[in-house]
Amino acid sequence: QVQLVESGGGLVQAGESLKLSCAASGRVFSTYAMGWFRRAPGKAREFVAAITWSAGDIYYADSVKDRFTISRHNAKRTVYLQMNSLKPEDTAVYFCAGKQRYDSGTILRRKEAYEYWGQGTQVTVSS
Repeated sequence: QVQLVESGGGLVQAGESLKLSCAASGRVFSTYAMGWFRRAPGKAREFVAAITWSAGDIYYADSVKDRFTISRHNAKRTVYLQMNSLKPEDTAVYFCAGKQRYDSGTILRRKEAYEYWGQGTQVTVSS
């Protein structure tokens, strides 16, 4: 099993920044990739970004590309999401997810591909 704990959410104004962290514990070595997803009020959970532990391959949703940056610290088993130029439409609960097996970038964008999930952290962006 892998446990994931997110932190760093909060309330900010449009244009400001936040950095989310996801600390992984347990059988982390068994995971291939980590992802960030979000669920806005009244909407389905959607892909934000993903990164592989070993090669550091990175994938972004078009809506956050050039504003958000995903990174990892392998020794700390922590994944980060730096969010800049935040917009009110970025308001959502952000979830960290872990995936066990190798897969393509296309598959890494699918929430169904991930076996492990954190509880989420709220990000609210006011206009």
